[in-house]
Amino acid sequence: MKIIISPDKFKGSLSALQVCEAIHKGIKRFDSAIETILHPLADGGEGTLDVLDSALDLETIDVEVNDPLFRPIMASYKKDRQNAYIEMAAASGLPLLKNEERNCLHTTTFGTGELILDAISRGVKRIYLLVGGSATNDAGIGMATALGYTFWDQQGKEISPVGNELIRIKAIDSNNLKVNLSEVEFFVICDVKNTLFGKEGAAYMYAGQKGADEEAINHLDKGLEHFSRTVQSAFGMDISGLEGGGAAGGIGAGAAVFLKAQILPGIQTVLEVTGYKEKLKGVDFIITGEGKLDEQTIQGKVIHGVDDISRANGIPYAIICGVVEDFEKVKRKLNAVDILQVKSPDISLDSAINDAAFHVENLAYELIKNQSAQLKAR
Repeated sequence: MKIIISPDKFKGSLSALQVCEAIHKGIKRFDSAIETILHPLADGGEGTLDVLDSALDLETIDVEVNDPLFRPIMASYKKDRQNAYIEMAAASGLPLLKNEERNCLHTTTFGTGELILDAISRGVKRIYLLVGGSATNDAGIGMATALGYTFWDQQGKEISPVGNELIRIKAIDSNNLKVNLSEVEFFVICDVKNTLFGKEGAAYMYAGQKGADEEAINHLDKGLEHFSRTVQSAFGMDISGLEGGGAAGGIGAGAAVFLKAQILPGIQTVLEVTGYKEKLKGVDFIITGEGKLDEQTIQGKVIHGVDDISRANGIPYAIICGVVEDFEKVKRKLNAVDILQVKSPDISLDSAINDAAFHVENLAYELIKNQSAQLKAR
């Protein structure tokens, strides 16, 4: 029997690889002869770079850049000969700031642009920008400024590339770019479909998590809408309804404008880049999972991607997760043969989080014990 183990992380508890290892132990405890492939997955958000690195054996590049408040820090990205994988959070992420520093009126993606600039200088031809966990709401103008774009106000003065200033942009100048961006393909990898502005846009959906109060959210949303109109005037691009344009404070839309980037769904891209379909040859069973299984799962998360690939290839799969919400609704939407959760009346939340590897291993053991007869009969 051959099983591929392909979970997402259990956020706040286990990395995707640690979940893989716990499931692997449970399977081997039941039957050491079962062949396992450990293939952790991610959906474009936090942890995606680690998943790509484990699958592709990438080189780490360290660079001094600006953090979200324009302070020097060391950040890193991953690359091979042709491709660079840049996690936006490394330079522009919320965890880089203290709680009292979090205010996306004043934060920038400038450091992310510096990472892109460094990758281009090293000769890569494709850049994958992973945009989860940002501290910003600047529509990518900080990133663009680092690359040589300039933003002017009504009086012809250069503006600071932060969210607060979006509303003041009158003109965009691309005459002093530091590199030839047309020589590189850019891809934004994200797990959301939000548009740039409006009630489902970047500010209203996410700025509150980044230190913005109600007044600031309204201001930022107006700034994003103004930015969209300015882009339409300057470049003839309509980004107002761009799916994923609101990702990471609008960097989805900004990357589409300034980098001509394609916005790609996270899980499908990770599956493709890591060669997942090729590893399914001879596989009898798939085990996936994530920390919290709920309605969002079926909107494009890792398990949704595994569900699609399971159906397409006729390979049964099961889910091990930390906790399940809306169990019956989720179960109806997914084709999993079994769904197991760590959290139960006998296991406290603290234990579910702190002893997750132990519990996941036990669930994997029970899962294979219950499914082995059916799998052997296939």
